[in-house]
Amino acid sequence: MRLTSFSDYALRVLIYVATKPDQLVTIADISKSYGISKNHLMKITNTLAAAGYVETVRGSGGGLRLSRAAADINIGGVLRHTEAGSHLVECADRKTNTCVIVPACGLKHVLFEALEAFYARLDKVSLADITRNPADLTHIFEAQAARAA
Repeated sequence: MRLTSFSDYALRVLIYVATKPDQLVTIADISKSYGISKNHLMKITNTLAAAGYVETVRGSGGGLRLSRAAADINIGGVLRHTEAGSHLVECADRKTNTCVIVPACGLKHVLFEALEAFYARLDKVSLADITRNPADLTHIFEAQAARAA
């Protein structure tokens, strides 16, 4: 299983925001800390906001913050949302499938079961679980932002 870069970056955004629970963070801050383009991050944060994971505050002094406690943000749920349009294998999408062995293939069922096991494991993990070391993460973010400046 390989996550799309969109999902990877969405998780990174959530991790960054979770390390700063008492402040609004900007897309520029996140961009500097990870070396990801602001434009790409705007799309990601819009998706996260629409899904209710973050809230955005517009205007001078604005930014974003988690819309609920990190312990209430489930990693499996985030990835189901961000990966909703991608398929593990071609035959998962009946509209675009060109594989001729689909009617007799047993592989797709094994892969779908493995994918469900993947999500089942991630359903047991919260954003708080993966950000238990905020000081270490913040140190890394600050060092990266300094290099980017």
